[in-house]
Parts: sequence; structure tokens; C-alpha cells
Amino acid sequence: MTAPPPHASQPLSSRPFSARITDAWQRKGLLACALLPLSWIHAGLGGLRRSLYRAGVLKSWHAPVPTVVVGNVIAGGSGKTPVTIELVQALQARGWRPVVISRGYGRTTSGNPAALEVTALSDPREVGDEPLLIASRTTVPVFVAKKRADAAQAALSAHKDIDVLICDDGLQHLALARDLEIAVFNRQGVGNGWQLPAGPLREPWPRPLDIALYAGAPPANLLRSGAAAWPVERQLADFAIAKDGRHIPLVSLRGRRIHAVAAIAYPQEFFAMLHAAGLPQARSDALPDHADLTDPQLLTRLGLADSAAAGAAPTMEEPVLLCTEKDAGKLWHIAPQALAVPLQVAIAPAFAQHVHERLLTLPTAPHTPQPQKD
Repeated sequence: MTAPPPHASQPLSSRPFSARITDAWQRKGLLACALLPLSWIHAGLGGLRRSLYRAGVLKSWHAPVPTVVVGNVIAGGSGKTPVTIELVQALQARGWRPVVISRGYGRTTSGNPAALEVTALSDPREVGDEPLLIASRTTVPVFVAKKRADAAQAALSAHKDIDVLICDDGLQHLALARDLEIAVFNRQGVGNGWQLPAGPLREPWPRPLDIALYAGAPPANLLRSGAAAWPVERQLADFAIAKDGRHIPLVSLRGRRIHAVAAIAYPQEFFAMLHAAGLPQARSDALPDHADLTDPQLLTRLGLADSAAAGAAPTMEEPVLLCTEKDAGKLWHIAPQALAVPLQVAIAPAFAQHVHERLLTLPTAPHTPQPQKD
């Protein structure tokens, strides 16, 4: 009798190494202290780089239209992409014509210097999972390139009516000048307050900011950043999305066996949200952020080979495969029966109005936008 393949009957580790590192960043424990010398080197190099930009030795490119960067000062996921989607839709409602640019983290075409336009039909392996999600959820142009300035220039050349650039991530990418900086914080805040790799900070904190958005409690020393700040409420939608676009009410899945998969920075949050929605999991697989879910060998590791090969919806006896919306673009290639549960964010309307009014004061603002009609 052939032995079962590895992990075929047991879930993958619920605490991947990346998650254990992020846990260590929340305290000044032994691991964090051991990494402090490397943190000092990281801080020194980062400070030198910022100084070279301030002195003009390294040059920044400024787009001819207002540029907004939505990023973070910490490593790992903070919910930037849902905030970007929310901001795009709010600016559209106020008459702006945005474009979203991104590096497209994890894409196989990252070595290609040419900019790529992302559509809802793009392959996530070529454009990245987050840009694909933005293109799928919005009606605005989305471009990716190794250098964000190249993505911006390609977008402006292809779409002459663009009047605001929104950069998804890139707060530390100083080669692209920006008019407005928005930092997004997750519930972990700034952790132990140390820089990488001893802590989660990508740069010193506090640092000047225009806007801060935070889940949970405000991050430490937020007032010293000078940022206008709003809390962000994050929750799962009350439906899941099938590959063919159908919306499946989550309530209809209660009582079914649930198999949840998440390749995000904090997968346990997704699993906990499912549980709170009345969907406890018989199995949950936490994978590293941006994991390659297109690898056919992963089917066996996740115990999905038979059902995915058939491409059919699970029977009442089979587990329902649930994933995050970001992971769905990849997972559907190998498991078309998967259902994606969107993450929704709620921010006070004053946030979008504040951004709108700030943009209007910029000399690069080309006109006074007219709100869209319903």
C-alpha cells in the first residue's frame, strides 16, 4: 500500500515561520534582542538613503498630477489594499479619475522593466495578487512595474484623463515623489518599536505623516507624527464569491465542514473572522504571505487533489474551501471550487473628504472634479 503523501491528512502548520517572526516583533524578547545589531545596520543604511534624497544626490520623479501613497511603516500586512480600494471608490464618487500603480509584489515578471496594465482577467502570477484584486474590485486603470515611476508614466501615457495617482504601497520608495502620505496600521501597531529585523518598523517611528488609519487602538506616539487619524473597522462580507462570480451567502454555509486557506500576513485573523461568522473550521491552513498558490503540488499538500481535478462544487459531505479574496486569483487556478470571502473596511466619510480637499489645494490638481451622478 502506498504511503499517503506528506500533509495529505494533516493541515499545514497553523503558525508558519513568518507568523512566528511577527509574534516575536511584539515584544523585546530574546530573539528580538539577538537581532538588534542587524537592526542598527538597517537603520543606518536607511538613514543614509533618506539623507541622499534630501540632499538631491538621489533624485525623485514627480508626476504631473497629484500623487497619493498608501503604505505602512511596518513590515507585513496592514490592510493597505482594501484601504486603497475604498479610497479609489470615494475619489471616483467625488469626480476624480484615479489610476493605481504598484510594484506587484511576488509576480514572476518582476524582472521585466516594462510596465504592465492589470485587468480583471490578468494572471496573478504575472501582475501580483494585490494589483489583480484592485483591478477586479474597481473600474480604474491599474499598472505594475519594477519601478513605480515607470508604472505611473505608462499609465499617464495610456490614459490621458487621469488626474490623480494612487500608489499601493511604497511609503519608503522615495524615487517617486508624493503629495500625500497615508500610513495604515494593523492591530499590532508598531510592535516593540524596533526596526527590522529586530522589530516590525521599516523606518524610524514616529515620523511625519499626512494621514494615519489604524485598526484597534491608535499606534504609540501617533500624535507626534502630526497626522490626521481615523480608525478602520475591518470585517468579512456576509457572502463568498465563486469563480464564476456568484455570491454565496455565508449563512448558507453554516453547518458545513469548512476548510480555510490563507496566504496573508496574519492568517489567524481571517480564520477568527470566519469563526465569528458562524463558520468554525474543520481544517485551516496558514501559508506565508504571497505564497505561490498556483503550484499543482500544493493541491496534494492541502488535500484538494481529487475535488480540484474534477473542478466541481463540493457535495454536502465534502468540506467547503474558503480563502481570502486576495488569494482567490491564484487558488482558482488549482482549486476552481474555492470560495473567496471579501474583507470589507469601514472608514469615517471625513477621511475621504479630507483627502479630496487636500488634493484640491495642490498646484498639480488639474481641475475641480464634479461628483459622479447616481
